[in-house]
Formats: sequence, C-alpha cells, structure tokens
Amino acid sequence: MRNEKSLMRKTHFLGTKIRNLRKRNNLTMEDLSARCVRVDSGNSPSVSYLSMIERGKRVPSADMLAVIAVVFQKEVEWFLDDVPEDEAITPEKGNKGGISGMPLEPSFLFSNDILQIAIPEMLSQTGTSGRQFAHLLIRAHQEHHQNHFPDLERAAEEVGLKRMPLATEDIIDIAKGMGLKIKWIDRAPKEVINEMGLSSKQLVTSFFEPPGTIYISNILKNRPSRLRYDLAVHIGHCVLHNKDGLKSVMMSGRRDDFDDALVPQSNTLNAQDILHAWRDFESSFFAGALLCPKVPYRQLLDRHGYEISVHKQLQVSASVAMRRMTVVSPYPHWHYFDAYAPGKLKAVYRGNGIPLPWGNMRLVEDPCQHWAVFRMINEPVAGTSAQISILNVGNEPRIYCCESIKVDDSAGNPHVLCAGIDLNPAIEAQGKDAQSIAHELKQACSTGGGSIIIPKHIQKDLISVAKILNINWIERGIKKDAQLICSRGAVCPRQPSCYAAGRNLCEGDQG
Repeated sequence: MRNEKSLMRKTHFLGTKIRNLRKRNNLTMEDLSARCVRVDSGNSPSVSYLSMIERGKRVPSADMLAVIAVVFQKEVEWFLDDVPEDEAITPEKGNKGGISGMPLEPSFLFSNDILQIAIPEMLSQTGTSGRQFAHLLIRAHQEHHQNHFPDLERAAEEVGLKRMPLATEDIIDIAKGMGLKIKWIDRAPKEVINEMGLSSKQLVTSFFEPPGTIYISNILKNRPSRLRYDLAVHIGHCVLHNKDGLKSVMMSGRRDDFDDALVPQSNTLNAQDILHAWRDFESSFFAGALLCPKVPYRQLLDRHGYEISVHKQLQVSASVAMRRMTVVSPYPHWHYFDAYAPGKLKAVYRGNGIPLPWGNMRLVEDPCQHWAVFRMINEPVAGTSAQISILNVGNEPRIYCCESIKVDDSAGNPHVLCAGIDLNPAIEAQGKDAQSIAHELKQACSTGGGSIIIPKHIQKDLISVAKILNINWIERGIKKDAQLICSRGAVCPRQPSCYAAGRNLCEGDQG
C-alpha cells in the first residue's frame, strides 16, 4: 500500500468522489460508516470523520481508503485520480423513478368537471367498485412518493419509542395504555367463490368498535405475528383518527381487506370510499412502522443483507418485513407483490415503475408464466427463491431481481410474497451503461429460448451492484438462469412466443 504522503498528493477530488458516489447509491453517512465497519471495524471512518473527508478537511489513511473502496467495489486508484471523471463523480438528480404518468391532453377534456362525470360512468361500465378505485388512487399516491411518509413514521415512533422487537405483551400494554379493551371472538374461516368459480377461504381477523374495543379472532392466538399486526393497525387508527371507528374490518384471504357483506360496495365514488381506503392505508403503514421502526430495522437489514428471514427475529410476518424493506432501504427502486392463485394480486407496490404481471381488480387471460411470483404459485416449493428477470418497459429492457416466498395466510390460503428491485439505476450509479447491459442480456435470453445462464462479464457487473446494495439474494439470483418476461402474453418477446405456440410451452419451460 502506498505511503501517507503519496496519498495526500493525490486527494484533490477524493472527498468529492466519495460524497457523490455515496449519494448516487442513496447512502447516508451513517449507512456508509456502518458498511465500512462490517468490512474492517479497525479502519472504518466514524460519521464525523467521514464528513470531514468529504469536505476535504481530512485525508483518510491508506487502509481506511481501501475499506471505502471495498464498500463501493472500486479500485483505490479510482479515488486518487487527479483528473475527475464527470460521469463517474456526478450524482444523478431529478430521477426518482416510480410509475410514469400519462399526459392528460387535451387539457379541456381532463378538467375536474369532465372527470367528475366520466369517472363514475367508467366505474359503472367496468364493474369497478368505488372502493377499488379509491385503493387504486391511494396506491398511485404511495408509488408517486415511493413510500416516503415521515409523518406516519414519526407518529409510530412516538408510540413505540423505536423499540424492536415488540412482543405481543408490549403491544397489548400500548393498547391498554390508550384505554383500549380487547375481546376475543369465535369466527371460523368461510368459503368464498371467486369470479372463476374457484373456492378459497376468508377470515375476519379483527375489527374496532368505538369508543375503544378491539374484537380479535381466537384463531390469531395461534398466529402471533398476525395478532401483533392487527393490534398495531388498530392502535394506528386510534392514534391517527381519535378512535372514531371509520375504518374497514380486517380480513385474511384472497380478496381485498374488506368484507362485501360488512362494507357495502357501489360503482360510484363517494367520500366514504376514499375516507375508508385512506385510513386503511394510514393505519397499515403505521403498523409497519411501529413493528419495524425505520432506523433500527434498516440497521438490522443491513447486517443481514436484506434476508427475508429477519422477520423471524422480529416476530412479524414475512409480509410486514418485506413491505417495510421497500420503505426503509436507501435504494428507492423497489416493488412488492402479494399474489394468490390462479393469478390475482391482493397487494401491489411499484416504486420502481415495473408493469403489473396481472391485474389486482380483474384476472387477465394471458399472464406471462415466467414471472417469479407466478412460477412460485404453481410450484411446490419451500423457502425463498431469487430470480433475475429482463422486462421491456417503455420499449427499453430493464433488469430486475426479486426474492419470493410462499406462505399461508391466517385463513389457510397459500399465497406468494415477492419483493424486488430495478437494477438499472444501480448499474448506472456505478458508471456502467445499464441499457447496453440489459440489451445484451435480453438478446442472450432470446437466443437461448427465453432463459440463459448469465454471461460471466455481466455477472461481474451485477455482483458488484449486489455488494454495493448489500442485498444477498441478488447474488443468489445471479447464480440461476435469467428469465425473459413480459407484461402480457400478447407482447411475449420469446421466440417462439409462449402464447402463439401454446401455453404448454410456458408451463413446460421452467428455466
């Protein structure tokens, strides 16, 4: 290793490079310091020392710089180059990602008056309930803000004091401290028939009755993670909305989290639909923040490489743990799906703009069979499974990686949870051409019949990204065949097309 004097003569842009590289990877100084500690605790910068390095007030030792280089998967020489590389050291600005909207033009047709007439008519003709449309609006709001709701985070932290994990007794004590009573009810799961004539189970897990009683199914005594979540949701409602009771019944099962018999549905959009849907979202988000407070949970995920199994340590469900990943991660380009057979999405979050594999209001006739979440529904798998996928978005290929797990809900229905990220922004943050890499991988998959072992040079780039993001399951996905997927069978990029040649090709090709 070079001596310290030699290092000092080549540090004109070192602080700037570290700062901008850190920002390009959405890391705080606390995040970077913690990552360095895991590489070499003896040569890691403190937050204050890192701040001075970035401002040019201090020069790191050769050993300390080597640690920082490992975190960012760079050669030490990259930091010491006297001539700055504009593209390499300039952070991206103004590109938050998320769902792309459509231009509402001509504007006179999208005035408030016209939309107030057109939307109810559209709901009526499509059979979409006002509550379903309200959930769609709120999901769009959530995705637009990429799960950033600091007011709800603070409200939960004030109640839970950032304690983690919270035992059932802790949450019951919080509820009792707010003057809430808990009563247990006997209510068995009931059979429901979906629009395809398939049977599934549905269970009322809990509901709130003003001014202060929470009714909980006895079944949750044997499902403590769901019990803690339901209690946390009701606590959230009481904190945020003063126990007024204007919230939905909590349910477990294939349908949305409300009971058609208990909450009348209509094809008109009214204030009550919006109010119930928004309060359901706020209370659910609060519950996640109470059970997995942002900073402690982020630190835990960082220590364990974002493994889904951390939910066992916290005594929360895999669903809560995975949804909170999309909130607390410094990397904003996440998606999350909760899918039921044969192809219905109960919960959706697309902060990275990924198209939907199927609808969450209606079943589609030509879903792509190669999405990880779809494959897992139809396979008798145990544990988690990672997958690298290539998908065209806006006529440009993007590389995604996800981790999926099959679980049973409280009513006894199997379903698949999937959390994933868009890798293109992370590749670009390392100064690589993500589009050319994605195009090359897409072409290789097309040539290979839809799936292929990832070429070694692309593996190297993706492994570097995995280490920088500190997400273990990306590396597991890299070891498997990459899958070419599509948003619908009608635009299948495989040759021959899965649907043109018959669905049996899709079902037979399991990568």
